[in-house]
Amino acid sequence: MLEREAPPAPPGPAVQALSVDGAMVPLVGGVWGEVKTLAIGTVATLPAGRPGRPRQEVVTTDLSYFSRMTDHETFTRLALVETQRRGTETAGTVCAVGDGARWIQACIDHHRPDAVRILDWPHAVGYVAAVATAVYGTATPAATAWLAEQKETLLHGEPAVLLRSLAHLLADLSAVADGSRDRFVWTLPGLHAADPPLHGVLGREDAARAAAVVDDSLQYLQARQAQMRYAAFRAAHYPIGSGSVESANKLLVEARLKGAGMHWAPTSVNPMVALRTVAAGDRWAEAVPLIGAVQRRERRAATTQRRLARQAEHARLAAEPAAQDRLAATPIRSSPTAPVRPTPPHRRSSTPAPNHPWRTGTLRHPRSA
Repeated sequence: MLEREAPPAPPGPAVQALSVDGAMVPLVGGVWGEVKTLAIGTVATLPAGRPGRPRQEVVTTDLSYFSRMTDHETFTRLALVETQRRGTETAGTVCAVGDGARWIQACIDHHRPDAVRILDWPHAVGYVAAVATAVYGTATPAATAWLAEQKETLLHGEPAVLLRSLAHLLADLSAVADGSRDRFVWTLPGLHAADPPLHGVLGREDAARAAAVVDDSLQYLQARQAQMRYAAFRAAHYPIGSGSVESANKLLVEARLKGAGMHWAPTSVNPMVALRTVAAGDRWAEAVPLIGAVQRRERRAATTQRRLARQAEHARLAAEPAAQDRLAATPIRSSPTAPVRPTPPHRRSSTPAPNHPWRTGTLRHPRSA
């Protein structure tokens, strides 16, 4: 109805956050389905100087959700219900924070093409951390020191600086992997100023494995360079994390649908997540009348369908000469009638009559003196 009538959207906030993500749930038959969730909130900046929070903080408040298990094109269309209600179309600035998946970007294009696209900060750091592990080892001081330096560059500088560093690293590793160089020797400063420098060497096989990881991370981050301008986003007081939708995946979807031994029928998932989103937004007073109206409409539609089916069956029988006698004995009912219950037989009361000897006292013994 919203797509057909296209009513004007209510006024949106000055800055709105929008995040989309999916969570897998177990279905009957040992298969899994993805429940996609949209989280929408209002971005606010809390001033510094509060107890326990000495610095200014950007928060997302007034959160609401929309979840469905369906394909991404259908989800994008159905999510109009929530984006229309929250005024996404009329909001001043919409910050779309996500993991950079293509279907998520297509969903944002549909609802707010001019949204500020922001790659979720933990997601970007995850790709950089994969490089640190592949080149400098798992949880080593060198990996920790290199990752800390790159995070600082990415958070306060330009993403191009990080991308150039990854490109140089890939070139050095590739030279060793293809035999142009014998080995890859690296040196890094210690974690602290007083710590000695850190050294390491990678041979041909290790360099080839590390180069594959660096190449994968570099391609992913290069394609999303414009979404990693975190210094500019923070200066504008925009959120850089998609924690709202990540929390919704865990608390709204998975906490209810991924219990021990649970396997859901596909037809039962969407009604459940719809109720969960209503409960999470505390919108029962608004939703209950709408749910009742839908149920009444479905009952009327089912009644009409049954009546049409009976009429079609009688019309088919009327066209068969051999069925004329049966048709005459089968009346057409315009609406279903409740079966007549037989009248139960009269049951004699177990209470004694007023003139019963038990009431008159004729069988009582005289009271002794």
